[in-house]
Amino acid sequence: MKAAQTLEPLANGDLYSGSEDSRYLRMLLILLRSRLRIAIITFGSLLIGAAIAFLMKVTFTATATILPPQAPQSTASVLMGQLGSLAGLGASGAASLLKNPSDIYVAMLESRTITDHIINRFRLESLWKQKKLEDTRKILKEHAQFDAAKSGLIIITVKDPNPKLASDMANAFVDELYQMNSTLAITEAGQRRLFFDRQVEEEKSALAAAENDLRTTQEKTGLIELSGQSAMAIRSIAETGAELRSREVELQAMRTYATDENPDLKRLQTQIDALRQQLSALQNNQKNMLPGDTQVPAGRVPKEGMEYVRKLREVRYHQTLFDLLSRQYEAARIDEAKSAPIIQIVDHAVPPDKKSGPPRMLITLGFGVVGFCLACFLALGREALMRMREDHRSAVILDQVSKILHVRL
Repeated sequence: MKAAQTLEPLANGDLYSGSEDSRYLRMLLILLRSRLRIAIITFGSLLIGAAIAFLMKVTFTATATILPPQAPQSTASVLMGQLGSLAGLGASGAASLLKNPSDIYVAMLESRTITDHIINRFRLESLWKQKKLEDTRKILKEHAQFDAAKSGLIIITVKDPNPKLASDMANAFVDELYQMNSTLAITEAGQRRLFFDRQVEEEKSALAAAENDLRTTQEKTGLIELSGQSAMAIRSIAETGAELRSREVELQAMRTYATDENPDLKRLQTQIDALRQQLSALQNNQKNMLPGDTQVPAGRVPKEGMEYVRKLREVRYHQTLFDLLSRQYEAARIDEAKSAPIIQIVDHAVPPDKKSGPPRMLITLGFGVVGFCLACFLALGREALMRMREDHRSAVILDQVSKILHVRL
């Protein structure tokens, strides 16, 4: 009798009243009452998931591994060490201007040029029955994946229902990368050589112009050379100015890929500010010196003498900077000659003998879980609708909703 009295409120629909624990227990009771319906829906979902999983095409994954070219830095380090503090764009500075080689080659593999070559080589448009080239590119990007490992290796992965086609496409990506690499100057030494080549040519022209101006001034003033502290001051100004200019060139190149918040860029900017202050102080001290006698005030120096000092200082500055850039250019040229951009193949792609997808077990279980959750929701919802129909106002609203949706609630 007690048991019957305990179950009677549940039969009357008072399923969601009471404490939190009792509410959960009553919901569990609802699910147990509908266990047969839940089991049928769950089993049906498992069958549907299994059917879909086995209807999906089997895919195979082929993998090729390559080692991108690495440019040595030994020559640049040796030559830059001979310049001491003037090596504002030394080997380490130039190296910082370049991106990770692996990332560069991954970007090349993902380029439109290589993608189109692969599409044309294997006639993927007709194979995948695509009318537009852009759609074929998107499908190829889904099939091919390129990863730059921390070890420096690049892993090329291609998925396709045909294992032979998957391995052929993976190896084709390696071939296309090799062809593109042979036509582009992408090695670190090659980039440095091109960069310093332009700088050397510009500085050569500037030095020639400064020497012509100095010769003209010498012919006009009759001054041939300086001695004593004036010559030392001019040499210090020229060296400091050359170092300042080289660091400004490095800063200009760094801004092409780094933001203002980059720590290296901030450090370089601080060094440039310090060099500017040092150069300004040297120039102010030099202005108070006579070309041949450092103890005579500048006000007593003829205008022609001061002009000669400025022209000589300009020549010394360009000579120092030209020497610096020439050494760096030679270092980059030697390194480029020693480091041929050869892509080394670590592993060729071979036709896989084991399928990589689809994950049929996971798909089937996923459908089963979804079906189980849906069945539980339907059981609880059905009980909630029955409880709502016990209230007259709620029943009227449900009837109106049923008429609008043409469903039975």
